[in-house]
Amino acid sequence: MPGIRVTLARSGGRNRLYVNLPDGRTVAWYDPDNGRISVVLEEYRDDALAALASYVTGDFTVGPPPVPSPADLARLALHPDDDLAPNRPGEALHAELDLRPAPALSRLRRDPRRADLAAQQRLGEALDRLESAGWRTVHCVPLPGADRIDHLAVGPGGVLAVQVLAAQRARVRVLGPVVRVGRGPGDGYAGAVRRRAERAAHALATAVRPVLAVVGAARLEKRSVPQDIRVLRDDEVPALARLGGVLKPADIEALYAAARDRRTWLAV
Repeated sequence: MPGIRVTLARSGGRNRLYVNLPDGRTVAWYDPDNGRISVVLEEYRDDALAALASYVTGDFTVGPPPVPSPADLARLALHPDDDLAPNRPGEALHAELDLRPAPALSRLRRDPRRADLAAQQRLGEALDRLESAGWRTVHCVPLPGADRIDHLAVGPGGVLAVQVLAAQRARVRVLGPVVRVGRGPGDGYAGAVRRRAERAAHALATAVRPVLAVVGAARLEKRSVPQDIRVLRDDEVPALARLGGVLKPADIEALYAAARDRRTWLAV
């Protein structure tokens, strides 16, 4: 059919190829992850298959679109202003730097917020790469009281509330509930990461494990880390893909749908 178009778009965490008529109506889409072509307008079925012929690889099935799950329906009903999924890693720092840039007299000294933002981006990108292993991440989850969860990861291994520590090539020592960066004074991290995880557990009605992610450390030493808290380096994030046995795919999507809704976090 003349004018029919195939475009690549991302939907529900997946890359899909959409077949559209000249007037913009969607005829069908092809999901490479499961090898399925979902036909919306049956009268254009042959046109859609012909348009997708050069893109489809291996075996595939053709049929009507799958029935949306409760998580899909919740996502479709979510107002854009309440959707946290588009948040970038370090979203709050982006906004703060735009509103309050470093004073001109301080330009010779590096703004520490820049290092924090770089650490948030590095860790957030590492978590996003776990999507192929079934993990979903919401970045910069706002909490009442001007607090936030840096990254909330939901996957086969459970739910993780991740707090980021920017080490800037310094040696980091985790001594029980205290963390020391370089020669600086010790800082109690355990209480903060626990509180955020507890607030997330209350909001999502599920177990949430607190995680401290140390980004860019020259060396990380851990001694007597509390058993309920996981401390890891940013280069250890890919190992989370091997965790499993806690949440099923449907549970992951349901929890992710709740986590991305700003209203979920209003009363915690």
